[in-house]
Amino acid sequence: MAQRKTPSGSRREKKTTQSTTSLPLYVAVPLVAVLVILYLLQSCGLVDLGLFEAVTPTVTTPGGETPTVTTPGGETPAPPPTTPGGQWYTALYFTTPKYPDKPEDHHGGIDEKLVAAIQKAQKTIDIAAYEFDLEDVAEALVAAKERGVQVRFVTDSDNVDEIGIKILKKAKIKVVEDDRGAIMHDKFVVIDGRQVWTGSWNLTENCTYRNNNNAMVIDSPQLAKNYEAEFDEMFEGKGFGPTSPANTPNPVLRINGVEVENYFAPEDNVGEHIVARLKEAQQSIYFLAFSFTDDRMGQVIRDKAGAGLKVGGVFEKRGSETKESEYGRMHDKKLDVLVDGNQYVMHHKVFIIDEQVVVLGSFNFSKNADTANDENVLIVHDPGLAARYLEEYNRVRAVAQGGD
Repeated sequence: MAQRKTPSGSRREKKTTQSTTSLPLYVAVPLVAVLVILYLLQSCGLVDLGLFEAVTPTVTTPGGETPTVTTPGGETPAPPPTTPGGQWYTALYFTTPKYPDKPEDHHGGIDEKLVAAIQKAQKTIDIAAYEFDLEDVAEALVAAKERGVQVRFVTDSDNVDEIGIKILKKAKIKVVEDDRGAIMHDKFVVIDGRQVWTGSWNLTENCTYRNNNNAMVIDSPQLAKNYEAEFDEMFEGKGFGPTSPANTPNPVLRINGVEVENYFAPEDNVGEHIVARLKEAQQSIYFLAFSFTDDRMGQVIRDKAGAGLKVGGVFEKRGSETKESEYGRMHDKKLDVLVDGNQYVMHHKVFIIDEQVVVLGSFNFSKNADTANDENVLIVHDPGLAARYLEEYNRVRAVAQGGD
């Protein structure tokens, strides 16, 4: 959780009786008024000055402690990294499956963190979820509706019979489905028009406790506007896949000094943005991929490896043996790639470029993700975040190599 900073110019008590100077009222009063106006404008999402983001987080963990990375077997402290502009995101979570899997270990996960955030919601909760079988989250949404919070939900038609959706419909919460062959593959939550949850994490028991996943929580009205625009296209206009308009309000923004690119598939040509970032790599490219069949990205990685860059990756085992997968082509070129060691699913979709830039979200590295599905991606330029994802990469890699 971001901590309020002590201003560098704060006044201290002095033991001497020296006289002090102060700003005249005709200067101080207008200055305070300007600061108040700037704060109100940013709070309403009308400007993004990066001045107040660090001191307005909305997610707190029980007791107000520092956010943690949740594992079924306990919690490992994971404070958000600091950047020259201060802390810019609220929380980062990685799932850590235990083997053998036991129902009694299914507690303390990301689902409980989301429930806590839902319980604090004041006005609105919008969720786009490919799958939804988490009963605790569903019940928290029903309780939010009952206390007057507007709750809206979008899902894929293939999964409307899951228990979470049934609980919502029974409570008269409107659920919009995509009604098409391609999938609504998003997994994001927007709370009160400023708090965004996104990543690879589906709202399911499997994705929370058995599969490898990541989820970020970011407090930013400007980023929330992007996700709200995408959500409204689906919920209000039934604009899914290729029918979704390209109208992301803030595709490139700064959150407390950190550059964040935010794109939605298929309308924003996400694949081209990722390929462009991969081509910019100067030192290294590492990745975790549930599905990697996009040969444009694969070719860039093979070329970079041939040019002497450090390249490494872990593929989800399922599908890696197919001719469409990039695994075989990279393996044949002697690249440092492995299939994962998770007994269930390695579900990440992550690139780490030069240990400076992280690509994350719902977007699998495939043609379907780029041209047909509804997807969302963040490209974050922050070495602190890259270090956290590199830790996760190394942990998943160790499991793939047969480590603990």
